[in-house]
Amino acid sequence: MGTTTIGIIGCGNISDAYLKGAAASQLIKVKACADLRPEAAQAKARLYGIEAKSVEALLADPEIEIVINLTVPAAHASVSLQILNAGKHVYLEKPLSAQLADARAVVASADAKGLRVGCAPDTFFGASHQAARHAIDGGRIGQPVGGTVAVLSHGMEHWHPNPGFFFKAGGGPILDLGPYYITQLVNMLGPVARVAGVTTIGNATRTISSEPLKGQSIDVEVPTTVNGLLQFASGANLTLSASWDVWRHQRAPIEIYGTEGSMLVPDPNFFGGTPMISERDAPWQPLDISAHPFGVNNRTKGSGEAVADYRIVGVLDMASAIQQGRAHRASGALALHVLEVLEAFERSSNEGRHIVIESRCERPEAVPLGSGEEVFGAAYAVA
Repeated sequence: MGTTTIGIIGCGNISDAYLKGAAASQLIKVKACADLRPEAAQAKARLYGIEAKSVEALLADPEIEIVINLTVPAAHASVSLQILNAGKHVYLEKPLSAQLADARAVVASADAKGLRVGCAPDTFFGASHQAARHAIDGGRIGQPVGGTVAVLSHGMEHWHPNPGFFFKAGGGPILDLGPYYITQLVNMLGPVARVAGVTTIGNATRTISSEPLKGQSIDVEVPTTVNGLLQFASGANLTLSASWDVWRHQRAPIEIYGTEGSMLVPDPNFFGGTPMISERDAPWQPLDISAHPFGVNNRTKGSGEAVADYRIVGVLDMASAIQQGRAHRASGALALHVLEVLEAFERSSNEGRHIVIESRCERPEAVPLGSGEEVFGAAYAVA
């Protein structure tokens, strides 16, 4: 396979993860980056040895095939449409858009033009999440019937350098962190059929305690505590709690209960961790994740915790899929379904009823066994 040339629009905090991941890959190369603040693009270009361009110049570059959209959620749809109108495939950070109608417009535009939309999260490619799926598919816990999801912390204003957008349209725990969890649930259990929810705003204002904006206030415009129910097309139903109003808790990120056992699934914000399984009432046992790629710890968080972070593999899979003529996993259809599910919690709370999910997506193909990005190559070679 040839190397795919990439451009990046948006040079904020998350761009480093993509630029570092791309620099280590043989499948893609980043040629240029752009930002509404030219100085931000220039700084990233110097750091990673790429070109800094205007948005217009980047989109006009004939060598660039895929553009990664790392703008703020409120700009996701408009920038994605701009990329598609330039005749390029787009891969963007979650959520697909701050508004469901705009997300539908992005997917429809790509379909009409014969282009692809890819969207984070790609953490479900990770070894622990693929091992959990493999165990479910293998019948280790029987038929999944229930479970719980817990996305609980005290917000982003304590560590992010510019946290205001987290509390505006397109933000909040359900749209910012929910995509990781719902995407992993779809990976394990398939699409969602209906949703019920209750939402609230815990604090009307937030005080930033991180630098450089320490002491500034944020007006909160989105729910910061969401409790909900998800019923899957498979028949399983789960409870979900997502909140930035929790100081401390002892709940697992994801628990799945089946007719023949139970499973604990690690935080889907990362690729690794150790899933645990109990078959019937046997003691908890770790699942072996070593045969699956993207599970080895490769980054140390500020807290000192080592984590597996391969936040580029969705782009690698998409680039390979375009060359091979197959479906990519972190697809626009999957992201659209996840966004509809996430928006349904607040709709349900406001309207006092279950919300039927209209979109359907194919459950992504399992990631092949292996150790790294080679799993996107030979296993799919097209004759």
